[in-house]
Amino acid sequence: MRPPKLAAAGGRLRALALPSLSDWLFAALLGWLFIAGSGWSALLADGDTGWHIRTGEFILDHRRLPESDLFSFTRPGERWVAWEWLADVLFACCHRAGGLKGVVLLAGTLIAGYLTLLVRHMVWRRANAFAALACCLLGAGASGIHYLARPHLFTLLLLSTSLWLLDRDREKPGRAVWILVPMTAVWVNLHAGFLALLACLALQTVGEGLEAGWRVARRKAVLLAACAAATLLNPYGIGLHRHLAQYLRSDWIRESVDEFQSPKFRSESALQFEILLLAGLIAAGLLLRRRRFASPLMVVFWAHAALVSVRHVPVFVVAACPILAAEASLWWTRWAETKPARSLAGIVDRVATDFTAGLRRTSAWPAALVVTLAFVGSPLSWPRDFPEIKFPVGLVGRQQEKLAGARVFTSDQWGDYLLYRFYPRQKVFIDGRSDFYGPALGKLYLRVAYGHADWRGTLERYAVTAVLAPTEWPLASIVRQEPGWRLVEEDGPAVLFERVEPSP
Repeated sequence: MRPPKLAAAGGRLRALALPSLSDWLFAALLGWLFIAGSGWSALLADGDTGWHIRTGEFILDHRRLPESDLFSFTRPGERWVAWEWLADVLFACCHRAGGLKGVVLLAGTLIAGYLTLLVRHMVWRRANAFAALACCLLGAGASGIHYLARPHLFTLLLLSTSLWLLDRDREKPGRAVWILVPMTAVWVNLHAGFLALLACLALQTVGEGLEAGWRVARRKAVLLAACAAATLLNPYGIGLHRHLAQYLRSDWIRESVDEFQSPKFRSESALQFEILLLAGLIAAGLLLRRRRFASPLMVVFWAHAALVSVRHVPVFVVAACPILAAEASLWWTRWAETKPARSLAGIVDRVATDFTAGLRRTSAWPAALVVTLAFVGSPLSWPRDFPEIKFPVGLVGRQQEKLAGARVFTSDQWGDYLLYRFYPRQKVFIDGRSDFYGPALGKLYLRVAYGHADWRGTLERYAVTAVLAPTEWPLASIVRQEPGWRLVEEDGPAVLFERVEPSP
């Protein structure tokens, strides 16, 4: 007979070697979201990925953070807060290792990982497998608007981990929850979503105080203070917090940037969010009847945030799905117990219990799958460039001699793409860093794009030598009739003009 310690070690090795239902879920999510359907290129639908990659490469090459603007000819030398610098470095490392394939593989792994963690959190909260998977599928669809290769994906993964740790600590207090303090110190350098953790900690502190008294809540208050202090461990110190506060309070940002707008309930993803929203509010009401306050506060707070700004929909999914799945499972179990064991309800309940057990562990297989994908080539249609449906890829490739290094006026998204293609030779009028350019230049950019009376003077003031415009822009129609400009090429939704007379 083997010694107990050796037997336990063997059991752990077998658990790591044998795939679980959780591992199959991870693989299925990667296949459903990215290998099939719209494919990996959908993760590159936002041009911001371009400047994130180039920022990370600057940091790797110079071994320091940029202190001033790298990318524009409109605000050269201005101080720039590169507050997502660590995420930029990770994207740049993946890009150098595997090109855009490396970038989208990292992004896809983060998304599948966060959804798998979410399901395991739901199961830990005693949700049955069917309720957990239903919430996962609805959540995956609802948060699909943010399935983009950008730093916010780190927030989805870290917030899923954090809320699970907080729930575990509520049930059985221990030292593991203090991992959140160093995690926050890393998080603050990846993405501003660390603020979501502080908000959740504050909500749990208040909720636990209402449920069990403020002596019990004091521990969470200390954890909140420690995590808040850890957010100062960034290159800008408290200056980062001031910058984010100014950015988030900007009326112009809220009115002009799409992801800060309220959701439009006209798409499939919005319908899935609506289902989760209504079900989550019902679950919150049921919890309040049992005098539970922490979970309802979480649901209501993030429901309001998601209705105000669509960028918070994925955060609502992370916060609400474990609560909703647990309440739905509790209702189902109580109902199934009133039915005979051989009834359909009883059979479904037993099958759900069996499946739930398989979701409670994971193994080395997800990591092995990601490593395998990193070495798999053409059959999976890895992107070689940004998607042509969103960016003027063909035109830019054919006209690179005219564009690279030119002072180009184009959209912020296409400016991101030009930076990806031609930086450091390329500077742009504006790109996706709305916090850097601010309302003054942002409004000027929109006035030119819409062909307001001062468009000509603005292009002359900044010595613009080329206009790369979407054909639906009013500016494209106006420049087409200007004698000082020549049409170079029109390709589908994009048109390129060059100045034929020197700007003053």
